[in-house]
Amino acid sequence: MSRHFVHDLEEAFHQLLELSGTVEQMIEQSIKALNSRDSQLAATVIASDEKIDRTEVQIEEECLKMLALHQPVATDLRRLTTMMKVNNDLEHIADLACGIAERADRLADYPAFCIPDLIERMAQQTVLQVRTGLNAFVHHDTSLAEQVIASDDDIDRMNGEVIQVLTGQMQTDANWIPPAIECFSAARSLEQIADHAVNVAEDVIYMVEGVIVRHRYGTRLSGHSDGTPPPGS
Repeated sequence: MSRHFVHDLEEAFHQLLELSGTVEQMIEQSIKALNSRDSQLAATVIASDEKIDRTEVQIEEECLKMLALHQPVATDLRRLTTMMKVNNDLEHIADLACGIAERADRLADYPAFCIPDLIERMAQQTVLQVRTGLNAFVHHDTSLAEQVIASDDDIDRMNGEVIQVLTGQMQTDANWIPPAIECFSAARSLEQIADHAVNVAEDVIYMVEGVIVRHRYGTRLSGHSDGTPPPGS
């Protein structure tokens, strides 16, 4: 690697770390706004999105410039392409956090509606998924990445349980249909955020090992359904 490439790569990497910290904070603030029906905090989250979009574009442009100027190969190429993918996932996560904040603002009109406790538990698990996935990226830790992938079913299960609870609330009192729908959307956004954390985790495995594991849930550690070992074993 040339000295200029190393410098540019590290500069973009640190920008990406700052972006990840901001996005993680947006998730936490949006969840807090939802639980407390805090319209002001929700507005703060939504206002942050424009800066996230600008930063995402800036990082992508820098990465594309490095691809064109330095033409990296092997490990360097995998690291750079992974940074671009993580950058894109973070932007999508920020959009979903804004969506949760919007639901929080609308729920402020229904102060008597009981938000299911399951949503808070789901939110905590989702934040942990994102944090673990980003730690895996920072430390090139495939074991952490595999934890994120393995835990995704738990998020999906919790989302299903939230749907059941909200459906029951709507059946009990038709007045709760509008706020329950907002909670439906918030839970769905959390589930999608967790999916993006899985994307990050899968890209970490590719970055470190050069193995593409997308769409192969449950086969990496245990082998394929036909008994053949997972790639790289």
